Amino acid sequence: MPKKDVDELADLITQVRAAEMRGVSRAAINYLVKSGRLRVREMFGRKLVYRSEVESFMPQKRGPKVSTKKGRAKR
Repeated sequence: MPKKDVDELADLITQVRAAEMRGVSRAAINYLVKSGRLRVREMFGRKLVYRSEVESFMPQKRGPKVSTKKGRAKR
């Protein structure tokens, strides 16, 4: 097996481990995977993420808050 493949395999961790590393829930990691912000590799029926990406992940700043409340009609 080429060294590059071995290094890539060594960098893969479970989503549970990624959540523990970041101090968030597994659902939060799964959301990042589904939204394409973390790459995933499926092996042995499990979705694994790259440790290096989890360690270097930087959350995006939220945009301005948009009010969804509609005005009420005056009586």
